Amino acid sequence: MFALTQGLRRAVQTQPNGLSTSFAGRRRTWQQSADRISRVAGALSALGVRRGDRVAILALNSDRYLELMYALPWMGAVMVPVNTRLATPEIEYILNDSGAAALFVDTGMSHHLTALDGKTPTVREVVWLDDMASPEGILRYEDLTSYEAMEDAGACDDDLAGLFYTGGTTGRSKGVMLTHTNLVVNALNGVAGMGFDADTAYLHSGAMFHLADGASTFGVTLSGGRHAFVPRFEPVEVLLTIQTEKVTHAQFVPTMINMLVNHERFGEFDIGALSFILYGASPMPEGVLRKAIDKMPNVRLMHGYGMTEAAPIVTLLDPRYTVLDGPFAGRLKSCGQAALACDVKIVDADRLEVPRGTTGELAVRGANVMKGYWNKPVETEAVLEDGWYYSGDGAYMDEEGFVFIVDRLKDMIISGGENVYSAEVENAISTMPGVAEVAVIGIPDERWGERVHAIVVPRPGVALGVDEVIDHCRNRIAGYKCPRSVDFRHTPLPLSGAGKVLKRELREPYWQGLTRGVN
Repeated sequence: MFALTQGLRRAVQTQPNGLSTSFAGRRRTWQQSADRISRVAGALSALGVRRGDRVAILALNSDRYLELMYALPWMGAVMVPVNTRLATPEIEYILNDSGAAALFVDTGMSHHLTALDGKTPTVREVVWLDDMASPEGILRYEDLTSYEAMEDAGACDDDLAGLFYTGGTTGRSKGVMLTHTNLVVNALNGVAGMGFDADTAYLHSGAMFHLADGASTFGVTLSGGRHAFVPRFEPVEVLLTIQTEKVTHAQFVPTMINMLVNHERFGEFDIGALSFILYGASPMPEGVLRKAIDKMPNVRLMHGYGMTEAAPIVTLLDPRYTVLDGPFAGRLKSCGQAALACDVKIVDADRLEVPRGTTGELAVRGANVMKGYWNKPVETEAVLEDGWYYSGDGAYMDEEGFVFIVDRLKDMIISGGENVYSAEVENAISTMPGVAEVAVIGIPDERWGERVHAIVVPRPGVALGVDEVIDHCRNRIAGYKCPRSVDFRHTPLPLSGAGKVLKRELREPYWQGLTRGVN
């Protein structure tokens, strides 16, 4: 039997007096957390939420967010974490598409409530999640903890546990249906790969609505470890929390690592307890990775690759390979080997497996792979076949099963008949002194169809030239892959809620007036 609540019960059984959560001056044990979780579940049941109902969470990170991620499966309901960076119409779409019966919201997201009023007919209850005064007539989360506790409803296995909406960077968001089995198997992959145990102190610094953070959430609980939180990523607050809470494990996307290791106050904090960082969600520029290794030499860095549809872990790169020299060097650009309970293969356009070293589409199979897309059978059928999920990610695999992500296939640039993968060009530019951020896209070109175009954010006080960037690339990658044009900007690149660069937004000015986004 696979049940999310089994991990909670194990934590209570093995670490009843061990710390479960630390946030905003509140510190609770696993016994205390479990009691609150069962009471919140009982309150929701008393308010009319039933088994199988969807319940949305629109809030910043907190200990109460974590409690909800267990209270909902405890009563057999389905969690719907909502991206806090979405516009109100996008939130409205998710609430209506999921048919959410209740909505938990905090002060930081409360500005959406007025605009949503009257537009989400299925939402019967709105609950205020944080300590600020709630609007008149809205229930407060802490009031729910005084209700009578309910017994675990026994949701498990193929029962739906969560609807996790994709970022929507390619159109309307899709609700990824993840079952208890999906999420528990992912948790076991995480425990095996990342070494969680009862001494783990995990920092939720990435948004909890996203499975990049959730890759570790259920595994840490299953191990009886401790959860620490920051409401949202802010470099100084993250460093301070690592110091005060003696955080041992964290997950950051590459943009976060870049901000941390380049922050002027980085050296002020004692982060000696930090021993492990999982990074992923987008390719790590080689220049950033090298600096992270230099600034945090005692931290083991593990590259994880995955997607929401796989709950999310697919591959993990053992930290022994995240080195610059020695017998294990040479794997820095790999995202690792298949996670313990995953099958991974690379296929061609006919979904036939290709020889090792050949670029194709990555496919994954395992008990962590989604049930499908909510109310979207056509889209589900397009990506699921015989238990395999076809990711749309371009990749190749070497003779030892190491996977190298080349790019999103849809982001591939075809210039003069040659395929150019933007990640390779970005890696080359990222090693150039003075480059803070870089994104590479394809833009229209009358001669070549598309040309490789780089958008570079220089470090403060650094002046870079177009020719410098192109010449730097010529020494590192093939000539046809080098950018033919470069733009410089002095504001950060636009990011999705998952920390990925929004390349669609970067492309738009170049493709306006054209009927399609590739030539």
